[in-house]
Amino acid sequence: MYMKYSKMFTKTNKNVGDIKSKNARLLIQAGFIDQTMAGVYTFLPLGLRVLHKIEDIVREEMDKIGQEVLMPSIVPKLLWETTGRLETVDVLMKTVPANEVARAKNDAEYILNCTHEDVVTPLAQKFNGSYKDFPFAVYQIQSKFRNEPRAKSGLLRCREFRMKDLYSFHTSEEDLKKYYEVAKDAYTKTFERLGLGEFTMVVLASGGDFTKDFSHEFQARCEAGEDTVFYVKSKNLAFNREIAPSLAPTIDDSSEEIKEREDIIGKGIIGVAQLAEYLKISIDKTTKTILFETDKGDVIAAAVRGDYEINEEKLCKVAGVSKLTLARAEVVKKVTSAEVGYAGILNLPDSVRIFMDESMSGRKNFECGANKTDYHSININFGRDIPEPKEFFDIKIARQGDRFPENSEEYEVFKAAEVGNIFPLGVKFTKAFNYQFVDEKGQQQPIFMGSYGIGTSRVMGVIAEKFGDDKGMVWPAQIAPFQVHLVSMKGAEEFAEKVYQQFEKEGVEVLWDDRDTSAGNKFADADLIGIPVRLVASPRNGEKLEWKKRNEENSEVIELEEVMKRLK
Repeated sequence: MYMKYSKMFTKTNKNVGDIKSKNARLLIQAGFIDQTMAGVYTFLPLGLRVLHKIEDIVREEMDKIGQEVLMPSIVPKLLWETTGRLETVDVLMKTVPANEVARAKNDAEYILNCTHEDVVTPLAQKFNGSYKDFPFAVYQIQSKFRNEPRAKSGLLRCREFRMKDLYSFHTSEEDLKKYYEVAKDAYTKTFERLGLGEFTMVVLASGGDFTKDFSHEFQARCEAGEDTVFYVKSKNLAFNREIAPSLAPTIDDSSEEIKEREDIIGKGIIGVAQLAEYLKISIDKTTKTILFETDKGDVIAAAVRGDYEINEEKLCKVAGVSKLTLARAEVVKKVTSAEVGYAGILNLPDSVRIFMDESMSGRKNFECGANKTDYHSININFGRDIPEPKEFFDIKIARQGDRFPENSEEYEVFKAAEVGNIFPLGVKFTKAFNYQFVDEKGQQQPIFMGSYGIGTSRVMGVIAEKFGDDKGMVWPAQIAPFQVHLVSMKGAEEFAEKVYQQFEKEGVEVLWDDRDTSAGNKFADADLIGIPVRLVASPRNGEKLEWKKRNEENSEVIELEEVMKRLK
């Protein structure tokens, strides 16, 4: 592919206003994308070339483990009703007629897919039903839609985005787990080829409602990322913050004398920081107690040290329930005899199970709600005021400074952007569609599924975040829009034309800046666009070219023959 800059549809634009997202700012300035609205972008010629190269690499690796299909973006609501997800997926969007003229023709509503489990399952059901057909996997690369509440991170968080999603089907959980590892290896290879290998790690994440096992995310270290990763260096083990097991840093108050308990009025205080200031104690002396109703109809109480938050997923596991909801106001009042906001672990009914986080272990003279409206109790102590529990649990959201429970090693904590994920789905979707296979004995048996995603447009945004500098983009060679950025100075047009034709003949991808503008403008645009190699044809160098790599400061003047040798 070859192109003359003077003929290109778009140009660079250095005056793009106050765009805080680095990837959006650089990609818009360099003419790769254009923002239509928040979270929705047009991929311009240069950007589309990069996106295609990213997706070609993804496709090459996925072709080794699956077959490509292309499913529709809009589907009937019935599919999502069948899986029970129509009213529960919080980013789901639909499409309806925009005006009366359109409604008169067809007044139906359709779902705009954010994912395709609900579509691929009945599709597979039409073709594969015998044990002889399994295992198999299909994938697609397609635009997806999400009702994002905050689309402010450029290509990292979009309402319309490109995604590769693969789905595998298996006759046993064991076979699913075997393929799962194959997919994990394929993903590792894919991100290595995309240039993100050294920055990307496999991170344990929630298995959700589908499995008791973890799912796995591929997280690229990135300050602009929205995820927080907790890394155990000695074990090369990483967790997403949502499930990271944690030990709180020890607070030694063993030398404190036990004080007399007091109930102190404190009406309308909001938050533990305000409460600690009011009571003239440190935040770690406060306690958060929250009452929940379980899916079994019970009421439980969860308590953590005031400088932490309760992790409902962890709490579900230790309580042996699948779902929790905050206790209704009338339930709180019945259990505590107080209005919402004053619940504590003091004198709760025996019917309420209490789960205390390990951060509360060994405390002295701490605060908690008094279970009296407008009152807080201080100088609470185990043994005297409440019995010390037989077991403390890890039911908190991890934070900086926490330790890994197995070896007490302090976590390395960093921001990251999720570029891929793999997820064992179990039988949720196949069961919903009554999709089973017939085994060797003619018996119907359950089918197990896996789901595997890569955000291809997000990968482009992450690479812009990781490799961009103060001058512009610095593309890895394998996904750059062109191999070479040829710049011709005034008086060297004829030689530049010769070089351009030679590149065309040899199949070298080249963007030739043939514009009638200053050398400064051309060099600035070359840096902004970020093609790996810049070649300058100028009268002073005659039939030689100045070779400079985008990620290096030094340049050198070499023969065209040497240029071709290096490019090949």
